[in-house]
Amino acid sequence: MKRLTPEEFREAEKVPLIVVLDDVRSMHNVGSVLRTADAFRLEAVWLCGITGTPPHAEIHKTALGAEDSVSWRYFATAVEAVRELKNCGVEVYSVEQAEGSTMLHDFHPLPGHHYAIVLGNEVKGVRQEVIDESHGCLEIPQHGTKHSMNVSVAAGIVIYHFVEALGDED
Repeated sequence: MKRLTPEEFREAEKVPLIVVLDDVRSMHNVGSVLRTADAFRLEAVWLCGITGTPPHAEIHKTALGAEDSVSWRYFATAVEAVRELKNCGVEVYSVEQAEGSTMLHDFHPLPGHHYAIVLGNEVKGVRQEVIDESHGCLEIPQHGTKHSMNVSVAAGIVIYHFVEALGDED
């Protein structure tokens, strides 16, 4: 199955995508995002505000060890994280339903570019000041009666979209 050890994962080439979690309160969602980041060999996950950090039993329950392979950092606020990303030349997009947002299928990540996506709190979403710092908003089209989805599910959808455009040749 060509599984990497955590050490091999840390040394392997990564998809140039960082996931920023803005005040995600569920440790299970954090673990799920870390596990998805491992599955697609993303560069990192940045945990902000009230978002839990490893080591934590509830994160481990869904991460299944990905918290040991995926690079992660903690920031007091997502605004601080987004500003650092932008200072490093990373294009930052909040995943949110907002006026002027771009539908995910209309956004085409470009090879050679470095990206970050911000996902927000399970109830309140991405905070406005974080959206204001972002280069734009990406929106997942939804056609049912609900107009929201679980943050880890949304992360998986958006990550897959980026990996299809930026991913490795494996």
